[in-house]
Amino acid sequence: MHSSGPDSSLSRRRFLQAAGAAAALTSSPLARAARAIGANDRINIGVIGWGMMGPANTHSFLGFDDCRVVAACDIHKAHLQKAVDTINQKYGNQDCKAYHDYREIIARDDIDAIMIAVPDHWHAIVATEAAGHKKDIYGEKPLAKTIAEQQAIVRAVQQNKVIWQTGSWQRSVAPFHKAAEIVRNGLIGNVVRVEVGLPGGHHDFPNTTPPLMKKLAEQGDKVKSPADITPGSPAWDLALSDPPADLDYNTWIGPSKMEPYIDVRVYQNWRWNYNTGGGQLLDWIGHHGDIAHWGLGFDSTGPSEISGFGDFPARDAVWNTATKYTIELTYKKQVTGYANDVKMTIAGGSPAIAMGTKWIGTDGWVWVDRDGFDASNPDWLKGDSLPDDLRKTKLYESAEHRRNFLDCVRSRQPTITPVETAHHSTLPGHLGLISMWVGRKLHWDPVKEQILNDPGATELMSRTYRQPYKLA
Repeated sequence: MHSSGPDSSLSRRRFLQAAGAAAALTSSPLARAARAIGANDRINIGVIGWGMMGPANTHSFLGFDDCRVVAACDIHKAHLQKAVDTINQKYGNQDCKAYHDYREIIARDDIDAIMIAVPDHWHAIVATEAAGHKKDIYGEKPLAKTIAEQQAIVRAVQQNKVIWQTGSWQRSVAPFHKAAEIVRNGLIGNVVRVEVGLPGGHHDFPNTTPPLMKKLAEQGDKVKSPADITPGSPAWDLALSDPPADLDYNTWIGPSKMEPYIDVRVYQNWRWNYNTGGGQLLDWIGHHGDIAHWGLGFDSTGPSEISGFGDFPARDAVWNTATKYTIELTYKKQVTGYANDVKMTIAGGSPAIAMGTKWIGTDGWVWVDRDGFDASNPDWLKGDSLPDDLRKTKLYESAEHRRNFLDCVRSRQPTITPVETAHHSTLPGHLGLISMWVGRKLHWDPVKEQILNDPGATELMSRTYRQPYKLA
């Protein structure tokens, strides 16, 4: 299966180069006994998904001597072969076993942990299966396709007492940690507003659109984007093709509605159709939205009011996810314990809000992105971290995200981005999208995790699975 994750290649390379120091683990231990993994034992890992983040995560694990990648799974034969060849080349043997069925790799008793990097519409099914087999899990963001699926993953992880790390790797990068600590230590005063800037539009990751556009132009069609192609049009008919012989397309669609094969909405570009992905909003909310929550201390809560507005292609277009969107959220003081309500704006494709996260308080502001850091106080710009005398509240420290996961598999302490955090970080995106779909403000109960007095919106918290698929 293919991977999940929208990060730019430049940012990803920079992250992958930031290897290996052990995390400083500051959270309380989980209430469970560790499996029999001794200090000198290797952690055996199986990887599921070899598309975008699958290779990136696997390469990181291959760099650590205290773990061993022993198996790989993908339903695209060429991708699976590449995965196995990469792993075996690293170890100089032929020991890595290839799997087509994710259930077989999860069922292996000798595998301790699973890395999941599949499309969003598969997250919940694979994750609950892995948790049910007591596998520790490194799972990509967003946590799942729907709120109900995310709730199911949280329950499965908690009930089976497994370690979970979400691929929200910005928490393991110094500027984001520093920015969040500035906010958590009250240096900007009471936070009154937060701006979360995300991408808009669509991005052709595998560069499969130009051949299709050329083909259409040769036929005299003036369509400029898959977002303009709808069923019944000549462009639609030209876009249709048979799936590649080495791709199990029926399984790839899996629990989602069966749709005819169109190349530009499968490999990596699956995220631009709501049948399989969540657009830029859900692709990125687990990054900058996650950092916003970290600075606010909202890892276990959420907004009470949500109003979303978006620009969408036709509902049945090849790419139909929002191209621009703005979500206004209110975090009520009665819920958060803050002195005041906190307002948050999430915007994609908006020049009014810069990419990244900006917290605005009564005494100043701080902004952070992958390529920038700024603040109202020039002294805060100095150094990679705050001076110790300002760090009355010290946030969890991790020098490398995958390293942190391995350390927590051994210690049985929570990771820097556990499942509960991933769930709450993504909720504003899910709720904002539902608000856009129904065209009205939502009222959310962050404790009961329910949309209040709106059956139509509540229905969109879940989705119907195609038979015979179901959660474990």
